[in-house]
Amino acid sequence: MVSSSHEAMHRIFQEDPGVFARTFRTLGLPFPEPVAVSLMPTDLTEIQPLERRVDTLLRIDAAEGDSYLLAVEAQGKKDRGKPGSWAYYVAHLYAKYRLPPLLLVTCQDRATAEWAAETVAIGPTTWPTLSLRPLVLGPHNVPVFTDADAAARDIPLATLSAITHGKDPNAGAILKALAAALQTVDDDTAMIFAELTELGLGSAPAAQIWRDLMSVDLSFFRSETSERLRSEGRAEGRAEGRAEDILRILSKRGVAVSEQVRERVVSCGDLDVLSDWLDRSLTAEVAEDLFAATEA
Repeated sequence: MVSSSHEAMHRIFQEDPGVFARTFRTLGLPFPEPVAVSLMPTDLTEIQPLERRVDTLLRIDAAEGDSYLLAVEAQGKKDRGKPGSWAYYVAHLYAKYRLPPLLLVTCQDRATAEWAAETVAIGPTTWPTLSLRPLVLGPHNVPVFTDADAAARDIPLATLSAITHGKDPNAGAILKALAAALQTVDDDTAMIFAELTELGLGSAPAAQIWRDLMSVDLSFFRSETSERLRSEGRAEGRAEGRAEDILRILSKRGVAVSEQVRERVVSCGDLDVLSDWLDRSLTAEVAEDLFAATEA
């Protein structure tokens, strides 16, 4: 069963896909600077009765012209069956998109993070066929934000930090810094990341600290009408972003896009349809191929 903290960890990457690049820079990891980040469909199911979904899937286009896939998984505890699923994700993504995949696992406790970071050899011990090596973010390497000004400079990363360090003895100071930082941004942004923090903390003792802070500082975000309007606005924004991703992929692949095709893509508000078109944009020979199954 998917927990609220599990949901929050990967939703941060969906709300702000660029947070991964800033995290990698903070940790000094050797990944190139991205010029474009595209949210990809997360359904990895083939024509089989077993459904498989990765939490978040991003396509990263680097400044040097190289591209790769970033699959984000949130892991709350050790699970002996998970490396097999991760190996499936990685192999399937490479076979489907022909792009090198990178598996990023986010954890909220050090023991799970250390377990997830272990290299897993799959195959006979005398000749392993596949080696799985996830990149892991957890309390052991995600920076701590206890200064409100520093948190305000990168609220998505500060939110990821607050969730990751939710069991830290210093969690109160971390959450106070984030609460103060949220007062420096617009209401919509503050509401999104305040709720993600609450979800991410789950049942940890720090969750009550956060609820107490929010009852004083951000109670005005909670009306039913404002929640509905913001939800509608986020859905519209996701549709616009997905349409831009489709057109960007076609452009980078050298596929000509007529004004009629462009208008049809940008005017579509159905996220499921746009997801199908996004898949087809990766292999379409002409732009009109996007709509083949839609019109059948």
